[in-house]
Amino acid sequence: MASPKRVDVNLEPDASDFAFPAAGELNPGKAKDFPVNPTSSEVVAMSNKLKEEEVREQKKKKKEKEKKEAAERFKSTIIMSGMVVAVVGAIFAITNKLREK
Repeated sequence: MASPKRVDVNLEPDASDFAFPAAGELNPGKAKDFPVNPTSSEVVAMSNKLKEEEVREQKKKKKEKEKKEAAERFKSTIIMSGMVVAVVGAIFAITNKLREK
């Protein structure tokens, strides 16, 4: 069985005029620099500024938290050592009383 042959149907006149242009030549007469919308660039700048402020604030809170934790740790260390000194002092006092008897 023979396969059907391909038939090119050209419905448009001068199809060669509608050829796809080469890369970079779609509209060679138009400028390649596009104007920037000032409103959208301001929104982006404001968004970036808010993000930077948020990061700065988080770092500040983290530093304050670290300082607070260090102070709490130091305070608990002092209290624990005071308790140890009190217990050792009580043991010495009890041993001295027992030696005197």
